[in-house]
Amino acid sequence: MLDHILSILIFFPALAAMFGFMIQKDSIRAYGVAVATIEFVLSLWLWFAFDSNVSGMQFMEQLPLIPAFGINYILGVDGISLFIIILSAFFTMIGIASLTDTKNVKNMIVTLLFLQMTMVGVFAALDAIVFYIFWELSLVPMLYIIGAWGGPLRVYASVKFFLYTFAGSLVMLVGMLFMAYFYYQATGMWSFAILDWYRLILPETFQLWLFAAFFIGFAIKVPMFPFHTWLPYAHGQAPTIGSVILAAILLKMGTYAFIRFSLPMFPDASVFFMFPIAIIAIIMIIYTAMVAYAQEDVKQVVAYSSVSHMGVIIIGTFALNVEGISGSIFLMIAHGVVSGALFLLVGVIYDRRHTKMMSEFGGLAHVMPRYATIFGLMLMASVGMPLTINFVGEFLSLLGFYQQSHILTLLAGIAIVVGAIYMLAAYKKMFFGEVTNEKNSNLPDVNKRELLALIPLSIITIWLGVYPKPVLEPINNSVESIVQLMHDKSITQEAKSRIPNLVKGVEISRTTAGEAH
Repeated sequence: MLDHILSILIFFPALAAMFGFMIQKDSIRAYGVAVATIEFVLSLWLWFAFDSNVSGMQFMEQLPLIPAFGINYILGVDGISLFIIILSAFFTMIGIASLTDTKNVKNMIVTLLFLQMTMVGVFAALDAIVFYIFWELSLVPMLYIIGAWGGPLRVYASVKFFLYTFAGSLVMLVGMLFMAYFYYQATGMWSFAILDWYRLILPETFQLWLFAAFFIGFAIKVPMFPFHTWLPYAHGQAPTIGSVILAAILLKMGTYAFIRFSLPMFPDASVFFMFPIAIIAIIMIIYTAMVAYAQEDVKQVVAYSSVSHMGVIIIGTFALNVEGISGSIFLMIAHGVVSGALFLLVGVIYDRRHTKMMSEFGGLAHVMPRYATIFGLMLMASVGMPLTINFVGEFLSLLGFYQQSHILTLLAGIAIVVGAIYMLAAYKKMFFGEVTNEKNSNLPDVNKRELLALIPLSIITIWLGVYPKPVLEPINNSVESIVQLMHDKSITQEAKSRIPNLVKGVEISRTTAGEAH
């Protein structure tokens, strides 16, 4: 069964979703939780069977699809993708378990299971076309979730989300076609296999154009400034479960793709664009933090906070060394846990009051002490408090980029402090002081169903903040392989000096495409 564990993880939720249409409405919630729990257990089995000492791909599967054009069904997992797959399974389980009574609950659960298929497919695919198919398919369930269950502006938000991400994906597809063409020119064979593309060495000019094509698709997905404007609308109008999955998993597709595609395929272009991208990331951190501070809607505060923290992930990714990239991957997981929990917490209070305006609250700590405690823990994790999960990722990301630029790292570090200001201000408005609104005086505290979702997230937040080694070790091994590949493939002196050589004297097996034009 382990030989096909990745295919099972991808298609089991979709198969279960199709059977879900035949389940009675009264039983669909239990059915959805059962399916998502089985999927999560399978993902934990994948982790248990994963060899942390191996840096390359494991559990690989390959099946020819269109051999004449080098399109194959290729799957594999390494330390970079392993924990994001587990996170996808975990949040789908948590999301279905925490669903409140909503219209067409059967359709919602079926949609979430189809969405899980696409998420796992993106992180397991090692063929560019298969990756692209799952990447595009992930838009459809989220479009439906926002459009069918969202707020008053749900149609505008869902269409904007779809158009932005779909347009960026088309540019990325053009880059993929050019990569396959260059591989054909160099070898005489077509291939869309990502591992084959790793062997291809391109002239710097080609790298710059291809990096830009992939960058547009990935940057919109993150989303990076100035492509971020679709995200606050999507978060603001999406139901709670939509915001949770969007923040915890879907945004990570862009940052993951930078590490899987852009860095190892275009190392010289990555160095060339390193500082411009870092400046954009710092603008993301500062600008969205300032916008978050100006919000009156607590969900918008969390949404803009999510964009701000994605800027730190970008900085770590483009540190181009083991510390930075490992930190950015760990921060992807941390950001997923913390931002997902914060959106769940916003959903808890919205279910009780049907408002997200902070001015409607105040003194909630007296009325809902358990809720205030969990919210305070996640807030501390969000601002990077030591011994919480975000601190590990942010520290490593900044430590990595410090080796490239002291000044930009200092600016990024100062900008993160702004995050503490707006998050603490929001917490003060909602939880401190006296209860001035009578509607809040008898609000029930978090119930057992809500605690079932929030307590595991709280435990993970502390556990991986105190002892991150079980996650960091597999990530580090795979990242070291990527960094070494980048150093060996780089052709400019600037890239050679910026990307560390971890193993002296090692040459990769590679194919030169210098005359591809």
